Amino acid sequence: MKAIRFRIRLISVLVIIIAVVLISKLYLLQIVHGEEFKDKADRQYVSNAGNLFDRGSIYFSDKDGNLVSAAGIKTGYTIAINPQKINDSDPGMLCDKIKKSVIEIDCPDFKLKAANASSTYKEIIKRVNEKEIQPVIDQKLSGVSVYKDKWRYYPADNLASHAVGFIAYNAKGNNLVGQYGLERSYEKTLERSSNGAFVNFFAEMFSNIEKSASSDQSLEGDVITTIEPTLQAHLEEDLQKIKTQYNSQNVGGLIINPKNGEIYAMAVKADFNLNEFGQEKDPGIYSNDIVESVKEMGSIVKPLTMAAGIDTGKLTAQSTYNDKGSVEVDGNRTISNFDKRGRGIITLQQALGESLNTGFVYVTNVIGNKTLADYFYKFGLGDKSGIDLPNEAKGLTDNLKSPRSIEYDTASFGQGIAFNPIVAARAISVLANGGYLITPHLARSVRYKLGYTKDIQYPIGEQVIKKETSEAVTRMLVTDFDQFFQKGKSKNPQYSIAEKTGTAQIALPNGRGYYEDKYLHTFFGYLPAYDPKFLVVLYTTDPRGAQYSSETLGPTFVELTKFLIDYYQIPPDR
Repeated sequence: MKAIRFRIRLISVLVIIIAVVLISKLYLLQIVHGEEFKDKADRQYVSNAGNLFDRGSIYFSDKDGNLVSAAGIKTGYTIAINPQKINDSDPGMLCDKIKKSVIEIDCPDFKLKAANASSTYKEIIKRVNEKEIQPVIDQKLSGVSVYKDKWRYYPADNLASHAVGFIAYNAKGNNLVGQYGLERSYEKTLERSSNGAFVNFFAEMFSNIEKSASSDQSLEGDVITTIEPTLQAHLEEDLQKIKTQYNSQNVGGLIINPKNGEIYAMAVKADFNLNEFGQEKDPGIYSNDIVESVKEMGSIVKPLTMAAGIDTGKLTAQSTYNDKGSVEVDGNRTISNFDKRGRGIITLQQALGESLNTGFVYVTNVIGNKTLADYFYKFGLGDKSGIDLPNEAKGLTDNLKSPRSIEYDTASFGQGIAFNPIVAARAISVLANGGYLITPHLARSVRYKLGYTKDIQYPIGEQVIKKETSEAVTRMLVTDFDQFFQKGKSKNPQYSIAEKTGTAQIALPNGRGYYEDKYLHTFFGYLPAYDPKFLVVLYTTDPRGAQYSSETLGPTFVELTKFLIDYYQIPPDR
């Protein structure tokens, strides 16, 4: 009896093993390698050009969660000739036959290549669609071959070009790899190899299923981003208007969720067409200025200084000081307000609303140089943000180690220290979200080739100021928008909006002083202010015809708030 039971169990185990193997094989055949076998079937009708290019896709996510292609694979055909097989016929007549369906073909070029009798292979035209290629195949023209082809395709052309990035041949010239943007950051996820699916299948079977995608990019998949395509297009249109109107050197902006770091839109103008990036004469245009360049951000730093003052318990919005229009520092240096005018005894709320440098020198003197530096480091101004894009520049904050007070006083209003706009967005988010550092990011999840999706986890970071401090500074910024910005004309009676402008001098390339006629305009705002869904950061370099960012960037911010409220149907909070 025991022997019978043993045999039954043994047979059952063998059946289960065989079933698992068969199911695995079917899964690999139909799901993982389905497209590959389809391509092989297609090659029964066209010539085999070797391994076809393959790569994972990148998707935008609209506000309803629907996926919109940002980068994918497009399929078409290449027409090539063997000059040795057509040199006795009329190349012109042959070209005319092809041109009946493939109208873009260049017949003079065709004749020139056909005349090269020493060659057996010359490409005539690439990326021909299926509708055009079928008549060429049907004619069975002697010396003419058709090869199936695949290539990287960006359906939205310029949209989010700096965030998405593109692929190009590596330094050795033998592999197409991600060179910028998400294409580069998620290269290991997006690349495809012939044995990758089998390796991935068994690796995943024996791996920790809870392992996050951000810590394991070895599995092949598609990247799903946080970029909302309609919002992205709207931001890009607004930025282009600013660049055109003020003839700016460049202009950039981003819209981020200050609570979890999801970036809904990010753009720099000028941009480029991802499908035609090779036509750009200046490779510098590929760099994402928001991530890769540091700037002295100006007065948008003042709320961070104010937060340090409030968080120490030494100051409040209603603390007063005597504004004389300027202040002597280190015995021989003078720091002045933008208009060099004194206002007498005023509150720090007024100093913030009118963006008076003297008010923030006063805050620094009250809390001390070291304390200011410590808070700025807590806000991450000297670090990278950790964004999932390549080549992020680290902030320049060595002035916060100086023995001279002038360095801390100028830093208090955003001069003498430099960091990139994404670091600025991260620091400002601390004011909006209750005091926590976040990790800005563009990728939300990875949809693996094996058929499942993993969210990319970005835990909330350290709390660097008290929640009460965050709320107090937010109230100050709301008062700024309601009463001081555009003299209160843009106040929204139904929505609380926090805001701060900035205008900074641009440093000379040699680092010795500043241009007298070049400025960086900056701007940030978030809404609804006390439970923010969106933080907007804007900047423009060397705009012409306007003195302050309230003129260049302010109207765009107000328009963006209205668009966000309507598009996302945000309920009023007033």
